[in-house]
Amino acid sequence: MTGRLIVLTGPSGVGKGTLLKALLANHPELYLSVSATTIAPRAGEVDGVHYYFYDRDRFEVAIAAGALLEWAEFAGNYYGTPIEPVQAQLALDRSIVLEIELAGARQVAKIFPDALRIFILPPDLATLEARIRERGTETSEAIDRRLEQAKVEIAAGNEFDYQIVNDDLQIALAELEKLVTNAE
Repeated sequence: MTGRLIVLTGPSGVGKGTLLKALLANHPELYLSVSATTIAPRAGEVDGVHYYFYDRDRFEVAIAAGALLEWAEFAGNYYGTPIEPVQAQLALDRSIVLEIELAGARQVAKIFPDALRIFILPPDLATLEARIRERGTETSEAIDRRLEQAKVEIAAGNEFDYQIVNDDLQIALAELEKLVTNAE
C-alpha cells in the first residue's frame, strides 16, 4: 500500500465530520490530520488530538517558516495544517485524510497535485439549511452567512476529482470508502 493524501471538503453542515468519523472507524489504517488553530480549547479538547493549539505569534512564525501545508484566517482566528505530520505519515506509506475548507483544499492542490480531492455536496440547499438549523448552535444571521458561503463553495465543487452527494449517509459512506480504498 502506498500512502496518499486525501482531501475532504464541502460546505458547513454537509456531514463531512459524520462521514469522516464513520470512514475512520471502518478504516483505522487511515491517519486523520490534526489542524492547528489559534482558537482557545473548548471543554474536553486535547492539544494534539482535537487541534494543535497555537498562540497567534506561534502560528504566524509557522506561516513565515513555511511549516503549514495550508492555512486561512476566519473570524479573527487562524486555522491550518502543519506540514510535518503529513510528510511523516506519507513517508510511512500511510494515507492521510485532511478535512479542510475550500481555500485550504485549493492551497493543498498546488503543493500536492496528485492528492485525492473529494467534495461532499448536500442534496440541495433546503436540506443543508435544515441540517444547520437542527444543530441549534447559531443565530439566524450566522446561518444565513453560512448558506451564502455554501453557495460559493458548492459552485467550486467541480474543481475536485470526485463529488459525493450526502443524501443518505450509508450510500455516501460507501461511495467515499470505494474512492479511498481504490486510492490506497
